[in-house]
Order: sequence, then C-alpha cells, then structure tokens
Amino acid sequence: MSERLDSALRRAKDEGRTAIAPFVTVGYPSVKATLEIVPELEAAGADLIELGVPFSDPLAEGPTIQKSSQHALEQGVSSETAMSVARQLRASGVTIPMVFMGYYNPVLSYDPERYCKDAAGAGIDGMIVPDLPTEENSGLSALAEKYGLSLIPLVAMTSPDHRIKNACLGATGFIYCVGTLGVTGVAKTAFDRVHALVDEVRNHADIPVGVGFGIRTGDDVRKVAEFADIAIVGSALVDVIGDGPADGSAERAGALVRELAAAARAS
Repeated sequence: MSERLDSALRRAKDEGRTAIAPFVTVGYPSVKATLEIVPELEAAGADLIELGVPFSDPLAEGPTIQKSSQHALEQGVSSETAMSVARQLRASGVTIPMVFMGYYNPVLSYDPERYCKDAAGAGIDGMIVPDLPTEENSGLSALAEKYGLSLIPLVAMTSPDHRIKNACLGATGFIYCVGTLGVTGVAKTAFDRVHALVDEVRNHADIPVGVGFGIRTGDDVRKVAEFADIAIVGSALVDVIGDGPADGSAERAGALVRELAAAARAS
C-alpha cells in the first residue's frame, strides 16, 4: 500500500473534487519529452500519473496507445528505461503519485520481485497490470505489499459479480473501472453502465474508485465526478502529445490537463 497515493486521493476527496489521473507512455515521443511532460502535468493539476510501460502486445489498448508504445519500443525503451525515468522524475522534484501501467510479460521477464523492489526504489507507488487476472495475481500482490506498492485491479462492465467481489478483496490504492466495452480510445464512455459498475464496486470495497477508457473532455470529467473518485485520461492525452512537434508536447499536454482539472474543481 502506498501512503503517497492514499494521501493524494484523500486530499482530492477532502477538497470535494474528482482526482485527475493522466496517462503517458514512457518514451513517447521521447524519453526527454516524458521527463518534461510529467512535471508539466503536475503543475497543471494532475493528482497522480500513470506511466505506461511500452509492450509489443498491449491487448487492452486501442490504436493511439498502441502506436505510442510501438514508437517507444523502436527507440529502445524498456522496463529498465521506465525505472530510470521514474527515478529522474523524483529527482527533478515530482511529488505526486506515479503508477506503472503495464503488462505482465515485461514484469515476468524482469523478475517480479526485482521489478517491485526497483519500482519502489524509483519512487513508483503502484502498478496496474491489465492482463493479470485476479485469480492469478496472489504472487505479485504479495510482492507489491512487501515493497509498499498498491496493486490496482481493473473491473469491467461485463465482469460477473463474483469476479468484481474477488477483485475488490484486499485491493489497495484504488479500483479501476473500465468505462467502455472494448479497448482504449475507440469508444465513448458508457456513463450509465459504468455508474452501475462503480456502485457495485462500492458494495465490496471502501477505497477510491476510478473510471478510465473514453474520458476525453472536461464534460466527461464532470460526468465522472457525479459518481466516481478519479477520472483517468489516456488516449486523449497521448493524441495531444503526438499532435505536433516533440518540443511542444509538454505544453500541449499541460493545457489539456489544466482544462480537465478545472472541470474537476467546478463539478
């Protein structure tokens, strides 16, 4: 469990607003740009950052994040690079929580215990592993707990009640509710259905609940704020980062997050 993550989410709740959690792919459009983008997002009002660890087969991702991941891989970005980027971000003064969003194959190749130990040492607060089922995550969950990391489960609108309940048992940090039927960035959030999913999750867990997949605008954030604790923004931000020269990516990303954070404060 990460105290830094818990504190950030508690602070947003105390301020009566939904937390903003932007996603960036490590190494897109470059490592240098990532090191500039994340501090800009913090300054713009982000409450926590998801750092996407590039992988060749990101099965939960749509075209936008797939493209960013492939771009980063072609530049040699790896799990080791992600660890280094996290360390450099902490050294540069980033204080908000950072969570790795990545797939299990790189964790397994790196060695799960070394991965958790190095991530914690680099200043990472948690992990989201979309392709690791709850039924098979006990080993990684124990290692995350050992090194003070939150292992954050994903639940979907198609998840049966018993799987939602199992995912919530012992969860720390927050629970990630998938707001679309499908992969990231290709559909609008199904607000009514994901609202029902969040209500179901709250029956089984007393920790913050986030909604991601399909959140793109301030209006989307205001809708999420009606029933959830965190608005997670991925593909929309990656689109903005890639929509122009690399040397302006941090400024463009900051402008979007500033707009989303303002919507959260006004909700």
